Amino acid sequence: MTSRVLIKNLSDLEDGPVSVGGWVETVRDQKKVQFVVLRDESGAVQLVHPRRALEQGAGPLGSAAATPAPSEPASSEEPASTDPIADTISSLAQGTFITVTGELKHDERVKLGGIEVKVTGLDVVTEAIAETPIAADSSLDKRMDWRFLDLRQPKQNLIFRMQTTFEHALREYWVNNDFIEIHTPKLMASASESRAELFSLDYFETTAYLAQSPQLFKQMAQAAGFGKVFEVGPAFRADPSFTSRHATEFTSVDSEISWIDSHEDVMALHEALMVAGFTAVREKHGDEIRELFDVEITVPSTPFPRIPLAEAKRIVAERGYEVPRADDDMDPEGERQISAYVRETYGHEFVFLTDYAASIRPYYHMRHDDDPALTKSYDLIFNGTEISTGAQREHRIDVLIAQAKEKGLDPAELGEYLDFFRYGVPAHGGFGMGLARVLMLMLHESSIREVTYLFRGPTRLTP
Repeated sequence: MTSRVLIKNLSDLEDGPVSVGGWVETVRDQKKVQFVVLRDESGAVQLVHPRRALEQGAGPLGSAAATPAPSEPASSEEPASTDPIADTISSLAQGTFITVTGELKHDERVKLGGIEVKVTGLDVVTEAIAETPIAADSSLDKRMDWRFLDLRQPKQNLIFRMQTTFEHALREYWVNNDFIEIHTPKLMASASESRAELFSLDYFETTAYLAQSPQLFKQMAQAAGFGKVFEVGPAFRADPSFTSRHATEFTSVDSEISWIDSHEDVMALHEALMVAGFTAVREKHGDEIRELFDVEITVPSTPFPRIPLAEAKRIVAERGYEVPRADDDMDPEGERQISAYVRETYGHEFVFLTDYAASIRPYYHMRHDDDPALTKSYDLIFNGTEISTGAQREHRIDVLIAQAKEKGLDPAELGEYLDFFRYGVPAHGGFGMGLARVLMLMLHESSIREVTYLFRGPTRLTP
């Protein structure tokens, strides 16, 4: 039996016998010839089947019809079809999975890739219900209800191939630069960040919490002498937000490095990773992304623009927008405004907003020696939306305890975390980045639901 060939590889083969398998996208059932567009995980190909002509007076195999003997009653059964393949094709519903053997032929007149397969054999693997529950104009919520069907679309398929390429490029950079990959636990005895965003669950005789980030364990790796680490894994936030960029479960891209001088070292690492990821995506998928999303992937130049937060807020105000917050943070519209300014001024899609106020940053962010009101931290803004937070961490135990107390935290409740710093730890820092946000903004999509395999939000736990 001829082994199955991915459709994307057919164009490299010579004319001849071939076997393909996938699902039916369309059927054109004409009087003399039938066409099927077959799609698999790699692309689509046209199948063609010329109908057999039914010879006058011919039996099932085209031989002369036998006349029943006078003593035999005539059969009331319908004669067997002379073209069972045609009958099968006529009955195919969209989405039916089939395997096909046939003759591959290169023909530049064929609009779909310049090739076609003339069917010699066809087997139905599983039949699909004829009427599908979603259509091209279905709402996003409806499409999410039937996500497995939605994901059959070429655009959706490309998103996850692109995601694979992006993640692989990051991992390749890390590995080539001697980073250690870690897998941190997602069940925790206490909060990793804010208690307000914790999911709790019964854990034998006690209560456990789903990790909001691998923050504590990334820093533990620095105390362990690992030097440079990374993780790509799930994170959970009990945040009842219904925005286009929030999820209750998401994939977090994290890295932490030792022996740094400031948050500038973390930003340099972040830049290098983004350049590696965007370069790989552009090289492998740039043409497809341009065709299906009408988006040109631009590899960002380095260094990325850097703007202290206070200056960014002044720039935004000069553009006519006052950030309506009681604290010192930026808001989403402010992020969009500063991104517009950076595009106009520097022609860049990225900007680091730096030096966030200590009042709005966690206790473990290091502060400037000359201005303790500011932290050595940043947010990375991409196409108008924050995708990451990074910082140099405070590694001096006495300063760390003082900053925790200033935030109203009881050092006794931070015992295991503070132990990391009581036995020696180098100066270090890192970042956490939301994978779905990067993909959403890279493709100019309107929601992270479009680029998340199975989205989880305040009102969605299925499929």
